[in-house]
Amino acid sequence: MSTPSISVFDLFKIGIGPSSSHTVGPMKAARQYLSLLQESGSLDRVRTLRVSLYGSLALTGIGHGTDKAILLGLAGHEPDQIDPGLIEPIVRKIRADQKIPLLGAREIDFDPSRDLVWHRNQNLPGHPNGMRFEAWDGQGHLLQEHLFYSIGGGFITCEGLDPTSSQEQPVPHPFRTGEDLLRIGRETGLKLWQIVHENELVRRTPQEIHEGVKRIAQVMKDCIERGFHHPGNLPGGMKVRRRAPDLFKDLRARQGQNDPLDALDWVNAFAISVNEENAAFGRVVTAPTNGAAGIIPSCLEYYRRFLNGDDEGVLRFFLTATAVGTLYKLNASISGAEVGCQGEVGVASSMAAAALAEVMGGSNEHIENAAEIAMEHHLGMTCDPVGGLVQIPCIERNAMGAVKALNAARMSLKGDGQHAISLDRVIKTMWDTGQDMSTKYKETSRGGLAVNVPEC
Repeated sequence: MSTPSISVFDLFKIGIGPSSSHTVGPMKAARQYLSLLQESGSLDRVRTLRVSLYGSLALTGIGHGTDKAILLGLAGHEPDQIDPGLIEPIVRKIRADQKIPLLGAREIDFDPSRDLVWHRNQNLPGHPNGMRFEAWDGQGHLLQEHLFYSIGGGFITCEGLDPTSSQEQPVPHPFRTGEDLLRIGRETGLKLWQIVHENELVRRTPQEIHEGVKRIAQVMKDCIERGFHHPGNLPGGMKVRRRAPDLFKDLRARQGQNDPLDALDWVNAFAISVNEENAAFGRVVTAPTNGAAGIIPSCLEYYRRFLNGDDEGVLRFFLTATAVGTLYKLNASISGAEVGCQGEVGVASSMAAAALAEVMGGSNEHIENAAEIAMEHHLGMTCDPVGGLVQIPCIERNAMGAVKALNAARMSLKGDGQHAISLDRVIKTMWDTGQDMSTKYKETSRGGLAVNVPEC
């Protein structure tokens, strides 16, 4: 069996908050379902639609904006294209008119209170984030039914459809494990980022890779800046106050005081800023999920601001992070609904630690060690969002994950790269831990902080 090759542009996708699995994935699934109807020539015959949501999507979907995402996807919008400022007006109009323009064209009757069905006590067999789409013609005949799964990071699958591209080209350095990466590095003399880069060249030119990574990095930077200048409360009813603007003002006021922990305070502020924007349906980069979207931008901005990072280093940063993220995607999971928050914040921290170790001068062995350290100390982390919102504890959890990544990179660089437990063993442990974890701790808001913190 061939090893799938995951692109840097698969793991890092520009989209909207607050959740890659509960917002981005469902929006893409809704749009793809209508595209399948269109391809079969059935779209013009649709008179009635029903979307049923299961498992974690049903339990925390309201807080994560899944209902809004479905409406936007059915109306033809895409996560990386829609203006976040237009989301609420579009959704309000659909709800008020009880009509939806299929792929932005012909309208049909659609009452979200009736045609969006929440199965909070049922799961589909393929994944905790399941969706069923059904469409009927004017005579009540079922046209097409499809089951979709949002499997984390904005990735979706459709039951019965081949998720892989038949046109995917073989890459020069296929890898599935950390040991594969280290072996390829020893045999070729390549750094991990170069291994990923040579694989990426099968799909894109060097200029396309460079420009694509620059765009992702700029969206991350813009997100931080927006969060620094966007005061007020987050949406969702809990009245969680945005802290990033005050953190930014305080740090600016303290410039020149030579506090040895200023850099740490900035790392916290960068991460909190991004995740407050994410919680407010802002423009973010899935990295590799939205729930963990602040960790890699925070560490990247640390590199640029405190280590004098340049564009070449930014490219190495992202490609190294991709190498590590690929291992988790192929061998475990990046879905909080499947393995808990160790699969989101833990994976992002592991990716960021590896990327920092690279740009700070580490060897391949240092990089693998940094990734292992970061995940080792996220093992068992539950996904327990209060009120089903990506706010508490998610926002602070990103700041902590970024700090762990920075520390893991620095710890690895103080050694020779040799260590007792390999990254591969830690990834397997993360997966096993996720399988043993009670469902109530996996993005259902039925356990942990979600039931022990009173909602305001």
